[in-house]
Amino acid sequence: MFNLLLAPLTAPITGIAWIAEQLQERVDAELDVKENLQKQLLALQLAFDMGEIEEELFEEQEEALLLAIQELDDLERQAAQE
Repeated sequence: MFNLLLAPLTAPITGIAWIAEQLQERVDAELDVKENLQKQLLALQLAFDMGEIEEELFEEQEEALLLAIQELDDLERQAAQE
C-alpha cells in the first residue's frame, strides 16, 4: 500500500534507472562484440605471421573484420549524437 502511495514520486526515478540499465546492457554487449572482433583480428594476424594461412585469405578476412569494427564505431558515434 505504501509503495502505491509513493508511486507518483518514485515512478519517474525507477523509469530512469531502468532506461539507464538498458543502455548500459546495450553498451556492454556492443563492447563485447567489438572486443571479440579485435581478438579475431589479432588471431588472424598471428596465423598469417606463422604461415598458417595464405595472404589472399588473410586480406579478405582482415578486410571483413575491419569493416565490422568500423561499422560498430559508426553506430557508437550515431548513438552518442542522439
